[in-house]
This record gives sequence, C-alpha cells and structure tokens, in this order.
Amino acid sequence: MSQQTFESYEEFWPYYVAMHSRAATRWVHLTGTLTGLAITAYGLSRGRKRYALALPLVGYGAAWPAHFLIEKNNPATFGHPAWSLRGDVQMIRMMLAGRDGELAEIAAEWLAGNP
Repeated sequence: MSQQTFESYEEFWPYYVAMHSRAATRWVHLTGTLTGLAITAYGLSRGRKRYALALPLVGYGAAWPAHFLIEKNNPATFGHPAWSLRGDVQMIRMMLAGRDGELAEIAAEWLAGNP
C-alpha cells in the first residue's frame, strides 16, 4: 500500500484503524504499550529514569513486528508519527472500554472503500 496523505487527524483515524484490522495486531499493541507503561512506572517510582525508555522500546518493539508478521503492512508511524501516537492512545482507550468490535467495523469499512 502506498503512502497515504491526510488533511486532518479525523481523516487519518479510519486509515490508522484499518492498518490494525486484525484483532491480534490490536492486542499486541495493547499488551506492548501497557507492559512498557508498567515498566516505566516501576522504574520511575524507584528513581530510575532510564526505565522511561521501556515505553517506546517495549511498546514499539511489540507493535512493529505485529505489522510485518500479522497485518503484512508497514506501521503508520513511519509516515505519520504524531498522529499514530494519538491513534495508539485512542485505539487502546477504546479497547480498554470494551469497544474492540467497533474498531473492527471501522477497519472493515475503510478497507472496503480503499482497495
């Protein structure tokens, strides 16, 4: 899939979700992000600032291979880093709120209109 261009985050969001169309990819993202947050919080609570590196290392370290191995696409982060970070937060919040099915619908709708 070629590099996409967007005028706004709202336009980007369905594309971002579509790049995470498989539940396994979304759950790997969630697990990597929450694990990175937990390690970071643990380290910072102990005064070890270097543990803050766990968030991007563990988060992206889990997420990026999921794109290559599960989705067979490139992470949206490569072309849209700021919007992708915002998308990660929004996607994870929806998943934690029990709205993973809604994400699957958004992905399917975008993919159906953008072959």
